[in-house]
Amino acid sequence: MEQRIAIIGAGPSGLSAARALQKAGIAFDGFETSQGVGGLWDIDNPRSTMYESAHLISSRTTTEFAEFPMDTKADYPSHRTLIRYFRDYADHFGLTEHFRFDTRVTALEQDPDGGWTLRASGPDGDIEQRYDGVVLANGTLAEPNVPVFRGEFAGELMHTSAYKRATQLTGKRVLIIGAGNSGCDIAVDAVHHAASVDMSVRRGYYFVPRYLFGKPSDTLNQGKPLPAPLKQFIDKRVLQAFTGDPVRFGFPKPDYKIYESHPIVNTLILNHLGQGDLGIRADIDRFDGNTVHFRDGSSGEYDMILLATGYKLDYPFVDKSHLNWTGMSPSLYLNVFTPDFNGLYVMGMIEASGIGWQGRYEQAELIAEYVAALEEHPERAAAFRRHVAEDAWPDLTGGYKYLGLERMSYYVNKDAYRRAVRHATEELRAEPETDADAGAAHGGRFVSWRRGRRDLEVTVRLNPQTKTKTKARA
Repeated sequence: MEQRIAIIGAGPSGLSAARALQKAGIAFDGFETSQGVGGLWDIDNPRSTMYESAHLISSRTTTEFAEFPMDTKADYPSHRTLIRYFRDYADHFGLTEHFRFDTRVTALEQDPDGGWTLRASGPDGDIEQRYDGVVLANGTLAEPNVPVFRGEFAGELMHTSAYKRATQLTGKRVLIIGAGNSGCDIAVDAVHHAASVDMSVRRGYYFVPRYLFGKPSDTLNQGKPLPAPLKQFIDKRVLQAFTGDPVRFGFPKPDYKIYESHPIVNTLILNHLGQGDLGIRADIDRFDGNTVHFRDGSSGEYDMILLATGYKLDYPFVDKSHLNWTGMSPSLYLNVFTPDFNGLYVMGMIEASGIGWQGRYEQAELIAEYVAALEEHPERAAAFRRHVAEDAWPDLTGGYKYLGLERMSYYVNKDAYRRAVRHATEELRAEPETDADAGAAHGGRFVSWRRGRRDLEVTVRLNPQTKTKTKARA
């Protein structure tokens, strides 16, 4: 029987999955809670955390899908350009018609035969349908991470996920807790509307200009990546030559090396600090009415607190045990496959500087290749599963020692990750070589193939009486 796959989410990752499955000739249905494609980038999507001033923080050419260039000359397009891009992409390849919009998936339950029953609620009522596999592509930046603080704040307390436009800040004394990319973007908005703006930070940051030497900074050194220690040594000094030392503006000195956490692609924040438009405060100690006490003993009065405290992974429609959830996030092979290959495939659970949507599409290609192999080349799929079960998983860090934070638990180095994903895809595509004579000598079929540059030959023998397999390496 023909396999049918469900895709949950129609953002960049969901569209990547749809396109890859389409190209592989695999039937699929998509489910999206919003009224159209675009996911995060659709500011009208109820689950979107987009805001009016948002632009890409990676440049257009390093972010776009390779087979569908953006129709803009802007190096860092706005969310308005990007939602149009995704709609055009979906329409151009005939993906839109495969999705059910305004439809929320409520549950995934595994069937005795290994398939999945998907339950959802949409405009036409409840849906219940069986699928051979499910791609989870509902995004990583939708469920706010709201920390607990001592005391109570009497003013307005809001996570940045609810921030849409700068007029929400007009005339208010604003404290932003956290200084990630969104927090810094909103701080730049705030200085033009708020009565005052402070940022509370607990650690230092590295700031990357959008342009270096007249070009988008992430387009430099796109050839062979430098070893991590050398890149850290060079880039730290280049960045300081362009931006200065953020410590002089009040930021703590970073207690980690550059690229061991996501850098801030926003130097306007440093300009405003230099102009005295906002201030840096220490980490939070406690709230007391409109007064916020900081850990360095200082305090301040505020009308609004914005929590730029990031997001949590959230797959609310499926039990965590099905995703091999260990610690702060699921433990998945290449951040995609569960170790037991139960038919759930996770798309987009990667954070990496510069991986772009093409990097996510390569994830989708790998999923499509595996699903196709299940039906057309089961011996390749079986070998892939054995490889995952028996061999060491690839190092996706690229030599960087990432901070042990929840948001960094699924962080990867783009070069190491894309290399590993491409290698796995090539492995699944490899043509098996069948030696009928050798197979007959062993009472079964003899299949061998090679994995990449390692020249590691894997041999599988199938005994027709016992249906057992043995493996040898040469």
